[in-house]
Amino acid sequence: MELCNVHEMKALLEVNGFHFSKAKGQNFLTAAWVPQRIADEAGVDQAAGVLEVGPGIGPLTEQLCLRAGKVLSVELDRRLAPILAKTVGHFDNLELRFADVMELELADTVREAFPGLRPMACANLPYYITSPILTKLLESRAFDTVTVMIQKEVAQRICAAPGTGEGSAFSVFCHWYAEPRMLFDVPPSCFLPQPKVTSSVITLKTRTAPPCAVSDEALFFRVVRAAFAQRRKTLSNALSAGFPALGKAGVTALLTDCGLSPTVRGETLRLDEFAAIANAIAKQRGESS
Repeated sequence: MELCNVHEMKALLEVNGFHFSKAKGQNFLTAAWVPQRIADEAGVDQAAGVLEVGPGIGPLTEQLCLRAGKVLSVELDRRLAPILAKTVGHFDNLELRFADVMELELADTVREAFPGLRPMACANLPYYITSPILTKLLESRAFDTVTVMIQKEVAQRICAAPGTGEGSAFSVFCHWYAEPRMLFDVPPSCFLPQPKVTSSVITLKTRTAPPCAVSDEALFFRVVRAAFAQRRKTLSNALSAGFPALGKAGVTALLTDCGLSPTVRGETLRLDEFAAIANAIAKQRGESS
């Protein structure tokens, strides 16, 4: 069957008594070119082992299975089991697992599922859980690339280079772990039901090493969060609120030592500048202990 054919899809869902769940953010693809292009631009081939998150009724799953050495597709909604058995159950290089990806130990899962294959991740992510799932995928450091379809506005923020003023704390997080790149947009008309916003597909090439040297990665991200928590305030005020033990004078002196003006805003900082602040705070803490 044509998995993106609206009429065939509706008939399949109806015969299985399936109703879309708003709580799960379910929007199924109705344009065949989209999953084909995702699989192509992700660079999936026979040397790849692909973790797919949220297959729906399987249009992207199908395209991944046609290209990859193996596909492990993880779906939260068990109501889709009989549907996926009909749509993609015939692929012998597919493993379907009904589970919550947020509860999986991804490094172990990938190692066991894809021995000898290049690990990749692909997903059409529900808008409401984009950040948690992307965070888990990147923090696992288990994938060569992560390719996802998400809300366009979020995609643009993620891909905005740190220091441009267009990003967020999550943008910095993504650039720390990977090199994000916009691929293409997908209009609402390509889904059932149709979302109210445009989607975009992005790919994140994971880094083999951090882009900057930091003595404490957790402290680095604490600095980033503090800088963006009050993004309308100057960096000195934002960091003073995030690190009250330093005091306003201490923060001002620290920023000056890092070659930064206390009046700049956190959204204008590059990765290396965030790293310099974190390392300075770590050094100061070490000297005072």
